[in-house]
Amino acid sequence: MAKRKVKSEQESLLEQVQCIAQGLGEMFAPFTEVVVHDLRSPEHSILAIHNNLSGRSVGDPTTELGLARIADDDYPQLLSNYPNRFSDGRTAKSTSIGIKDSTGRYVAALCLNVDVTLFQGIQGILTQFCQAEGAPVKETLDPANANAIRDRIDKFAMNLATTPRLLKLEQRRALMQELKEEGYLEVRRAMEIVAQHLGVSRATAYNDAR
Repeated sequence: MAKRKVKSEQESLLEQVQCIAQGLGEMFAPFTEVVVHDLRSPEHSILAIHNNLSGRSVGDPTTELGLARIADDDYPQLLSNYPNRFSDGRTAKSTSIGIKDSTGRYVAALCLNVDVTLFQGIQGILTQFCQAEGAPVKETLDPANANAIRDRIDKFAMNLATTPRLLKLEQRRALMQELKEEGYLEVRRAMEIVAQHLGVSRATAYNDAR
């Protein structure tokens, strides 16, 4: 009877992990491969694979991490953001989560593998695009103290666990009061800077400051 109960618990865990894997796969498609391993059957451990980036299939064997967990219940349950590589040489970033039953034995593993090659390419393009290699010119497109105003707005929003453009009406009014009291609104073009950073019209910014 006890054996049947443990089996039922393990099957329930596997079903829930597969549901979580499907959700993660849909959320992070197409750049993240999400794999569910049944560690009770290491030779055919893969139960599900979403956004297949590694070329593996359902029924394929577990990895070295899976075997390590099977051999040692004390093996780390969470290994996050470690460097990895797909079989074709592409660079990957991986996270592996071991799933234990109530007896402390590893039953399954949920693994996420991100193909970072594309992101590295995008990063290189952006770096090249943002480079300014021309001769230095004494010109600024930003009025004096504009950054100070933006930084003050960012700090206000951060304290509310939000962003400047997501501030609600009452929050914007409280912000404007603080900016006024601290002298930020005396800066040239202050209302224009504030309106742009909040993503509202200047008329709205003036109304909020009343």
